[in-house]
Amino acid sequence: MRDMANSITIKHHYPLLGHNTFGLDVKAKQFVNYSTVDELVVLLAVLKESNERILHIGGGSNLLFTKDFEGTVLHSGIKFVEEVSRDDRHIFFRVGSGVVWDDFCAQMARDNYYGPENLSYIPGEVGASAIQNIGAYGVEVESIIHEVETIEVATGQPRVFQANECEYGYRDSIFKNRLQGDYIVTAVVYRLSMIPVVHLDYGQLQELRSHGGAPTAQEIRDAVIAIRQSKLPEPAELGSAGSFFKNPAVPVEVFRQIAASHTDVPHYVISEDEIKIPAAWLIDQCGWKGKTHGGAAVYEKQPLILVNKNHATPADIMELATLIEQSVLEKFNIRLSPEVNYI
Repeated sequence: MRDMANSITIKHHYPLLGHNTFGLDVKAKQFVNYSTVDELVVLLAVLKESNERILHIGGGSNLLFTKDFEGTVLHSGIKFVEEVSRDDRHIFFRVGSGVVWDDFCAQMARDNYYGPENLSYIPGEVGASAIQNIGAYGVEVESIIHEVETIEVATGQPRVFQANECEYGYRDSIFKNRLQGDYIVTAVVYRLSMIPVVHLDYGQLQELRSHGGAPTAQEIRDAVIAIRQSKLPEPAELGSAGSFFKNPAVPVEVFRQIAASHTDVPHYVISEDEIKIPAAWLIDQCGWKGKTHGGAAVYEKQPLILVNKNHATPADIMELATLIEQSVLEKFNIRLSPEVNYI
């Protein structure tokens, strides 16, 4: 174990600028990129002995570093995509946690396997997809997850979670709540369809229905990418963490009060008791689109996106988010919750 530990490179006072899509200039006390499950187990044992604080990150696309991280940041370099089985309808792929999520989506679309195409172009890595329950355009990743392979941080022991054990909810999972920080995802097994199973209810995707026959996974992926590129900034050009706030679910009575004075309010019925209102609409109604605060700003094309417009500090972004939350609460009596994780 010690021999392996000595072969692992630990980088000190490591800049995280390239590991968070907000583009914040923060550092980690230590940073380690591991390549195998065995390396991870050794690392956890060594870090446990030193009582070191641990943060595991993926692509850094859903994080807001509030300051330098006084501990060790771990990152998965486990990268593989392998078919494990198939039946008459489905094909199962086991994918390493360090694989770039959109690379996996691209490969599946090329081979015309259905499932992740609506989730194309979401930044981040495979491990984070299972933790965050990423979703877009009518699909959440839980719908294609079969099982999640993990290592328990405290013991270094493996554990496989079946999808129904992951307690998936809207941008939520057992790994973000009850077991937060207790397990590290090392691989995910996805169940994809070999026959067309499409989700085209979202806005511009409905146009694909008129083409005759079911669109290919590649056609859906191309349409999704075009939509995302028209609405969202490229992280390499303008730092952001994607959607900053969750879409709030409100009691029916609250929705009716809003609809009485805003007849055009977009909404999605969740149940007899709750209705979801897009956070972007609420923020836009409060006049935030395009507004700046220090080096941070609300993206002019999509008010759900906060961006690093001019060398923003973590404080700039946090303060802007708080101001937005306060104005939505005052105007609509709705409390927004961040989708982004504050570190």
